[in-house]
Amino acid sequence: MDKDILITFGLYFIGVFVIGIVAWSRTSNISDYILGGRRLGSLVSALSAGASDMSGWLLLGLPGLVYTSGLQGLWLAGGLLTGTYLNWTVVAKRLRVFSQTFNNSLTIPEYLENRFSDRSGILRSISALMILFFFTIYTSSGLVAGGKLFNSLFSVSYETAMLLGAASVLVYTFMGGFLAVSWTDAFQASLMLIALLVVPFLAFKELGQLNVDSLITDITQDLLPEGQGLAKFIAIASLCGWGLGYFGQPHILARFMAIDSPDNIPRARTIGTAWAALAMMGAILVGIAGMLYFDETLKDAEKVFIFLVQNLMHPALAGICLAGILAAIMSTADSQLLVSASALAEDFYRARIRPQAGQKELVWIGRGTVLLVCLVAVYFAKDPNSKVLEMVSYAWAGFGAGFGPTVVLSLFWARMNLQGAISGLIAGGVCVVIWKNLAGGIFDLYEMIPGVVVSTLAILVVSSLTERPRRRELELFERSLNLVKES
Repeated sequence: MDKDILITFGLYFIGVFVIGIVAWSRTSNISDYILGGRRLGSLVSALSAGASDMSGWLLLGLPGLVYTSGLQGLWLAGGLLTGTYLNWTVVAKRLRVFSQTFNNSLTIPEYLENRFSDRSGILRSISALMILFFFTIYTSSGLVAGGKLFNSLFSVSYETAMLLGAASVLVYTFMGGFLAVSWTDAFQASLMLIALLVVPFLAFKELGQLNVDSLITDITQDLLPEGQGLAKFIAIASLCGWGLGYFGQPHILARFMAIDSPDNIPRARTIGTAWAALAMMGAILVGIAGMLYFDETLKDAEKVFIFLVQNLMHPALAGICLAGILAAIMSTADSQLLVSASALAEDFYRARIRPQAGQKELVWIGRGTVLLVCLVAVYFAKDPNSKVLEMVSYAWAGFGAGFGPTVVLSLFWARMNLQGAISGLIAGGVCVVIWKNLAGGIFDLYEMIPGVVVSTLAILVVSSLTERPRRRELELFERSLNLVKES
């Protein structure tokens, strides 16, 4: 079986490598490298946003959660699906227009700096540091998932397996930048969806006729978390609360900024929401199938998808479905590496060190950052016992609480000012870090929820108590609103 899977994986790597080479030829400046020259179509934007969002947790973490906790995973999936739709509806069009109106901003930190006329560079620097910190953790989660995949399939140690996964992501991201990442993500999104629909179908087919009444009873019992009163509410709110994180994820927001026209956003929203619904439904069914299929409890629940594939499929088909896990891992890790590169190249190097740097120099600085962040992420991913979902949840919370309220209010509230933006970023990020290290009672609530509340309050209070925005800011805000209404 190893040989057949190796061949499939080999063909997969050749495919993404070719995409990287083509993207290399079309990358001539820093705008191309970190935002694709704002020329993504609606299909690529939607699928690449979905693939970069879901990562390895979709095929490992979510099925593992359902396998161990039953249909409590529905609360998580419902929150994420709602967040996906609202992000495309509330944020996408405005961010596409606002980021271009405010001096053609290429990154979220640059947009915030231009939106609030920050000549000190403080806001942009804080934003870039947050991106580097949380994305290093986020990228590590992808490398852990890759290590688990290769370790389960081939006779190699976890460390070697993890390094193989890191190298595979690094190559085409280093070469082709945003175009390579977006094109490969669109391809990988299709592969992920096929794998998530085929595996549970085959599993339930082999299981045969089930006792439907018994199954419905078990599902109903598993839907609600254990505990009573406040504990049950906290558990449900924590799972649903994941949906709040979408508004602050730089790697997803970048797709909104890169779409070729605001007019294509409604179509992209339909595609992206439908893809997310089908993919998460498949992941939940994988977890349920694992509960019914395996007589003995799996030691590592996050490998339930892998074990089902190995037990159910011909090696050639198994290789395609297992490549779906690799696609999920790579499609998120590449986006994270690229946003990290843009944070350092655009928001530190050009903004603070060499404003006169040429386009080729900036592209190579971006590529160097991709390599650096990948190496640091490898260091954090050394522990084979790391849980993918736990690592993702921490980074997701950091971005959701830090950037989410700041980005959304910057698009809707003209009165918001620089002091409010800085306060929101710091308050949200610090709250997540502190809350994460507390436990018991209300502190069992997912740290992003209090982080979003604290960040929002900080922005509203500080902006209201400090000076009004400059006239130029208000004029650009009004111009952006008019463009949104016209599109």
